Amino acid sequence: MKKTAIIVTAIVLAFIVAFVSLAVVLTFHAIAPHATPGAPVTPDAVETPTIAPTVAPTATEAPIAAPVQSTTSSIVEALNSLYIEDGSNASTYERDLFGNPWEDVDNNGCDTRNDILNRDLINITYKTPGNVCVVQTGTLIDPYTGTTINFIRGSGTSIAVPIDHVFPLSLSWQHGADEWDANTRVQFANDPMNLIATTQFENSQKGDSSPSEWLPADASYHCEYLTDFVLVAQKYNLSITFNDYDVAHDILINC
Repeated sequence: MKKTAIIVTAIVLAFIVAFVSLAVVLTFHAIAPHATPGAPVTPDAVETPTIAPTVAPTATEAPIAAPVQSTTSSIVEALNSLYIEDGSNASTYERDLFGNPWEDVDNNGCDTRNDILNRDLINITYKTPGNVCVVQTGTLIDPYTGTTINFIRGSGTSIAVPIDHVFPLSLSWQHGADEWDANTRVQFANDPMNLIATTQFENSQKGDSSPSEWLPADASYHCEYLTDFVLVAQKYNLSITFNDYDVAHDILINC
């Protein structure tokens, strides 16, 4: 009887062990990931950023500068473009043929004389504060001599700083201005390109002289003076004499 009980107990234990084993197997299958048979198992793909190829910076090519024409060569070319001839009609010249002195040709409200004083003087004061059209005082560093002179507006003092025509009006009349209309002559007489403030002495010494007859006392200003003379002649299609050409050429080729 005792033997039979032992056998029964063994059978029950075996049954319990089998049941537990089956439960463990079923639980494992329930929680394990289901892979497709035969498919390789790989880790999730990681997106790799696209890296643009490194391009070495291209050096910017410096623009090829156009040849710079020297002042000397360009002004000599301008001189060579002028018509060379002896002047004429000097006896028929009258200042009134060039209009009233110092008109307001640029319509800025100021007469030409005050425009030039404003341009050429330093340390300027005005007759009426805020009105730049009437220069009262100033200082001129005379380009013709290099000297300094004080300007004071007044009936007996303004004359100390006259305005010179680089290409004189009378000379222009002999070299083409006699054929201009009245408006062109007025424009010429008031063209800042042809005007410069100077001293009374230098202006009187020059008069209506051409470069072969007169040059500024300060030799360092000869190049600039002759450059202005030539450019004015070219702008207004004025002729010059052979003597003036020779003097201008000999100086300008060395500027």
